[in-house]
Amino acid sequence: MPRFASKYYCLSRRLAIAVCFIVVTWCAGCAKSSDDKAKASPVAPAKTTYPVAEATLNTIELTEDAVRRLGIETQPMADRSMPRFRTYGADVVLPAGASVIVSAPLSGTLKLQNGQAMLIPGQRIEKDSLLLQLLPLLSPERDVLTPAERIRFAEATNTIAQSQNDAAAQVEQSQVQVEAAQIALDRAERLLKDKSGTIRTVDEATAQLKLAEAGLEAANARKVIVDGITLDTEAGTLQPLPIVAPMSGILRSVQVQPGQIMAAGSAMFEIMNDATLWVRVPVYVGDLGTLDLSGSAQLSAPGERQSSHSVSVNPVTVPPTAQALASTVDVYYELPNEHSKFQPGQRMSAQIRMMGEATTLAVPWSAVYLDIYGNQWVYEKTGDRTFVRRRVEVAFVADGWAALNHGPSVGASVVTAAVAELAGTEFGFAK
Repeated sequence: MPRFASKYYCLSRRLAIAVCFIVVTWCAGCAKSSDDKAKASPVAPAKTTYPVAEATLNTIELTEDAVRRLGIETQPMADRSMPRFRTYGADVVLPAGASVIVSAPLSGTLKLQNGQAMLIPGQRIEKDSLLLQLLPLLSPERDVLTPAERIRFAEATNTIAQSQNDAAAQVEQSQVQVEAAQIALDRAERLLKDKSGTIRTVDEATAQLKLAEAGLEAANARKVIVDGITLDTEAGTLQPLPIVAPMSGILRSVQVQPGQIMAAGSAMFEIMNDATLWVRVPVYVGDLGTLDLSGSAQLSAPGERQSSHSVSVNPVTVPPTAQALASTVDVYYELPNEHSKFQPGQRMSAQIRMMGEATTLAVPWSAVYLDIYGNQWVYEKTGDRTFVRRRVEVAFVADGWAALNHGPSVGASVVTAAVAELAGTEFGFAK
């Protein structure tokens, strides 16, 4: 190899080594810079387009004319002495005597009146309305009695007379039980007045009187049905026995069909009167001494936020019941149910008032604003014409005041009138 070629080869080799060194150094620096940048600013797992904090909610600023036109009124937050409540689970039940099972007074064949529709469970019926007809002994196709059937007719007459006598005796017996229960109640009340008796004795006597009155009502209803039986012996025919509703209510169940042959005493249908229901509240026995069970309770749906639309129910005296395994005693309240708003077996939430009162942060209920998600807010006045929405949590509502678990501090001025107008201004649906 010539001398100049060897020299050129050595120079090219040195140049290639230098270039490789520069490239490796630059790549290492880039990698290190990328690692440092990744460590300095990690990638967020999620991001929000418009992050909003409750501390930076919209500040509403009105003109003097707007404040005057809306009629905004404010009131400072303050501690207030309010009644205390405790919440329990409850269920709606039928009162005693509110459900009646109507049975066939004697053997016969069921039939419907011409053009009458068949009974359907859930159908609402009125008292004394004609529901069915019972044709004793004979089938609907034959009306004239044969000699053999005349013998059976005589037996049926004897059975009807006996049923009428039994019904009358049952009414008299029930009347005597009502009078005896009334006497026992009067005696218990006199002893309690003389401080010689107990409230429990009075409650038990009252419950016995209610049960006796319910038995008397059922006996009278049965007597009306039995007394309506008519047998035309002169014409040798049988007249259908009308089966009428002993009370107004809803058909809970129907066990018969037209043309069915019924035995005496067989159940035909059941009527449920839901105009008034009871609310059963199981109360832990350890809480009985802290509750005011003589006052009314507030009834609402389970999980429903506190509001002024709760239903007020009054206590009712019933036979005492309890559950030993759960260590609870049942407390009952009377629930009006004019339009069948509530159903037997429905789960509810009952707030029972506790003894004494407690001082708590409170605002007028008119100051609380509920948004579409059920959150509770108030509008705080922070300036002459500026207002800010603040979150609150209502514990309960009593006498038009809302007790708060937390909210603005004492002394903060909150809006009590024109709250809906302020909400419309903030969310853009006001005129």
